[in-house]
Amino acid sequence: MSPIITPSEFKNLPTENLIILDARVGKDAHQNYLNKHIKSARFIDLDKDLAEIGEDAAFSGRHPLPSVEKFAETLSNLGISEDSHVVVYDDKNGSNAAARAWWMLKSFGLKNVQVLDGGFQNAEKENVEFSAGGEIFEKSEVIKKENWLLPTSTLETVENELINNSSTVIDVRDAYRYNGESEPIDLIAGHIPGAINIPFSENLDEHGNFLKPEILKEKYTELLKDKPENLIIHCGSGVTACHTILALNYAGFPIPNLYVGSWSEWSRREGKEIAREV
Repeated sequence: MSPIITPSEFKNLPTENLIILDARVGKDAHQNYLNKHIKSARFIDLDKDLAEIGEDAAFSGRHPLPSVEKFAETLSNLGISEDSHVVVYDDKNGSNAAARAWWMLKSFGLKNVQVLDGGFQNAEKENVEFSAGGEIFEKSEVIKKENWLLPTSTLETVENELINNSSTVIDVRDAYRYNGESEPIDLIAGHIPGAINIPFSENLDEHGNFLKPEILKEKYTELLKDKPENLIIHCGSGVTACHTILALNYAGFPIPNLYVGSWSEWSRREGKEIAREV
């Protein structure tokens, strides 16, 4: 199953076992969901459902993963079972919580998970059916898992891999943040020394849709030639990094490591070197 689904493909999906997740973010995200969402979609919250925010981002980042046990409860509350076909969308071209939800669902072991290409806006353009208010659905049985299944990296792993030149660390934030020109979210501008910058926005075409998989394949093959094959992807807090992991998977590459703590952890950790291009 392709990790990306277009609105036209989505409209033709059978409804049996189909679960749609609205992963829009922001202070008004839930109200926006109640005002208008794709018909039968269920709301999933980035901060409450897709992260377990700790007291000190220096030792976890701004959006650390919840425990698998807590995520299992979230899936049960959303009515998601192992045979569910889950389609998730946001209003940021999948670059925010939709890709993070995709990664977590896949890492939890669900096989049939897709992100709606172009998200909420594209669904509106393509006349996908919408509704308002809450949705009524039943909880599902809790799925038992012991660990996340997809590869992750810690701060210490990232540091060691860069020292040994055994991994390519990709920072997917916008270039101005990587370069250290300014930092709108975290405390310090700059990047991890040795990391390369491939902004996640380069995974998209001029309409905000994912590039075709063959184009992504050619693009990343060229960008990563002569570099270590083992990839570690990070961003500000382990959310938009999932957009590039999604793009790489769509292009046919193996799913790389996610550094969940990302820049929000590295930049706060005492003693860690910070690089700038300005």
